[in-house]
Amino acid sequence: MDQDSTAEQGMTPIRIAPVERPERPARPAKRRTAVRIGVPVAVAAVVATGIGLVPALASDEAPDLPAISAQDLVAKALGSTTDTFSGTVRVSADLGLPTALTDAVTGSGAIGDLARSAGASVGGADPQLKAVELLGGSHTLSVAADGPERQRLTLSGEKSGYELVHNGDQVWAYDRDSRQALHFTGAGRADGQHDAGRAGIGSLTPQDVAKQLLDGSAETTSVTVSGTERVAGHAAYRLSVKPKQSGSTIDEIRVSVDAEKGFPLAVQVRTTDGATALDVRFGTLSYAKPDAKTFDFAAPKGAKVVERSADALPGSPLPSVLPTPGAGHDTADAGHDAGVIGKGWTAVAHGNAGAEAAKGLAKFTGRQVDGGTLVSTRIVNALVTKDGRVYVGAVTPETLQAAAKQS
Repeated sequence: MDQDSTAEQGMTPIRIAPVERPERPARPAKRRTAVRIGVPVAVAAVVATGIGLVPALASDEAPDLPAISAQDLVAKALGSTTDTFSGTVRVSADLGLPTALTDAVTGSGAIGDLARSAGASVGGADPQLKAVELLGGSHTLSVAADGPERQRLTLSGEKSGYELVHNGDQVWAYDRDSRQALHFTGAGRADGQHDAGRAGIGSLTPQDVAKQLLDGSAETTSVTVSGTERVAGHAAYRLSVKPKQSGSTIDEIRVSVDAEKGFPLAVQVRTTDGATALDVRFGTLSYAKPDAKTFDFAAPKGAKVVERSADALPGSPLPSVLPTPGAGHDTADAGHDAGVIGKGWTAVAHGNAGAEAAKGLAKFTGRQVDGGTLVSTRIVNALVTKDGRVYVGAVTPETLQAAAKQS
């Protein structure tokens, strides 16, 4: 029997009291965390409603750590204030995104040429578009952070390179291939409305992915401590997060948490077809303070500099391809143009917004099913009905079709 099975069957899940988040020093409003740290408060709600108090087990390869309950491990992660580090992050993604979509975003192939001729923004230094490129294949990022106001990420290849630098109220994004530099100003406004951590590629770090994926509801999610491992040389406990519902495309999310600091070191998303759809983990990691010069940036000579307000900073690409199990609730009503059907891991969003784009994508990648045209990825499925409505969720096609019939 493998390590995970032994841990999950070790004890009967019981109800425990909610976790109280440890007190943290107050920070000025403008110090928004640009590289998001820690596990969201919603995990505490998951823990409070029926997880197993399962001790972490050690194998020959895994570190021998003291037993810890999921409640205590989540509290440790919630209490982590680590925001100074440097190292490398390995992103391995097999989301099964339609080629037509990735070509349109990256400007590759005939679809990319078509998008470019239509005036669409493709390729270049846009952080969100660059992040979509990372959602396929394997990539390594160099990362550095010195608190919430200074971060740097570098993506280097044999023929290309990309920089994303946040220093105070300035954010730079530079693409070596296109020689385009985007300069965002106003990222540190005191009203807290601008957050450099929204800059697409910057969200693909273990701590930020953990925050987005672990936003689960207590009613639909179970959490256990399933083992220990070493990540980037650091001893870690592993949280196993699973949906209680059937109908989701997600089988399990694993989050590795530094045993000493409570810092998320790795996130792995496994699907019901047995695949690892996403694996984001530190390859190397030091908690030493990076040199201040690390966060200096000047556009190279000859680069085309485009000035933009921080209002234009894009959001993370992950919500569009991964589930947000804590967000769903039943709003199905024939009188609504848009809403969410169901809740938790099987929530399905529906509406008319983006229907034209969805129809266009469906022509290239969709297949005919009962109720309309289905566009599939490894995690997210979308159904475009004959009357132009769109239903999207990290659910099986059957669950999607049932939701469409319900609305």
